[in-house]
Amino acid sequence: MVGIIMGSDSDLPIMQEAANFLASLSIPYELTIVSAHRTPIRMVEYAQNAKSRGIQVIIAGAGGAAHLPGMVASLTTLPVVGVPIKSSNSIDGWDSILSILQMPNGIPVATVALNAAKNAAILSARILGSSNDEITEKLTRYQQEMEAQVEEKIEKVKEKYPNRFDK
Repeated sequence: MVGIIMGSDSDLPIMQEAANFLASLSIPYELTIVSAHRTPIRMVEYAQNAKSRGIQVIIAGAGGAAHLPGMVASLTTLPVVGVPIKSSNSIDGWDSILSILQMPNGIPVATVALNAAKNAAILSARILGSSNDEITEKLTRYQQEMEAQVEEKIEKVKEKYPNRFDK
């Protein structure tokens, strides 16, 4: 199971993308709000109890100072994937990116691109898939579907611009 946490309900539109992807692969997940600053005790309890509740990977999205992913990573041995979110109090998202990316040695947080919760879910599925062939098969099909979509787009471009398209 994957735990999807975020610092505020304003992060939900971004973090919903992670939930949607995991659901598309039938990977169980939970989704909740855990604020590092406003509910620190809840954050500690969530991180320390996640593994015993069956969580195998945590996706943590946060904007602004974005302490949630790093603080959760400091409290668990589970892999944590951080999603920097461009929020209303953000400096174009750079504060969130750097807060999640620049973790000290010993407290790793995998960091995806700004607002890239779907990539966090894909990475989480890959982590789970390293020991689960069923998830690996689903990820392989997903990649094949992406490839087929690109091939379809190539054909549309060829039709629109004959004699101008180099394969």
